Amino acid sequence: MAKQVFPTKANLMATKSSLALAKLGYDLLDKKRNVLIKEMMSLLGEVKEVRDQITDSYAKAYRALEDANVSSGIISDLVENVPEDNGLHVKYRSVMGVELPRIDYEHTPIRVGYGFERANSKIDYAYICFSEVKELTVKLAEIENSVYRLANAIRQTQKRANALKNISIPQFEATVKMISEALEEKEREEFTRQKVIKGQKERAQSGEA
Repeated sequence: MAKQVFPTKANLMATKSSLALAKLGYDLLDKKRNVLIKEMMSLLGEVKEVRDQITDSYAKAYRALEDANVSSGIISDLVENVPEDNGLHVKYRSVMGVELPRIDYEHTPIRVGYGFERANSKIDYAYICFSEVKELTVKLAEIENSVYRLANAIRQTQKRANALKNISIPQFEATVKMISEALEEKEREEFTRQKVIKGQKERAQSGEA
């Protein structure tokens, strides 16, 4: 549906300019959407791989924990003696304006905080297994958060692109057509009027002669 605009050449030029900008905006949004989709698809492959790894790692870690509990009794109180891990640092990288997290995890040597009077090799093995789980969890959190942000950005970009394609661009095109037709009609009327005036002058001059 055309916007109600007074049919002048200035308005025609302004509407054509707005139409060109809307088309350019749509092209840019479409390219952005394609780049974001490509990035997300590459991460989805990593998500599946890491999820498979983390499932196996959790299963192995809990089996090791069961063995440790069997060999030394319930060892839940040892958790309090596990040193705090401060090796996580979150940075961000930008993909088409979308900030994606990048978690840097410093792989420090494994340190135990419990004594040897209650510990044995099974407890140490369980501790190592859960350390591996932690690393995979960090990696999975980074990838899944990136996928979530990309999915939101793709949805918003698609919404804006659809608004331009289905609403703004057709409106501008209809307005350009309406103004152009009105100006052409006005030019035809002016041409006809000038022709009539010219004919009247010629007849008048003939009569005088």
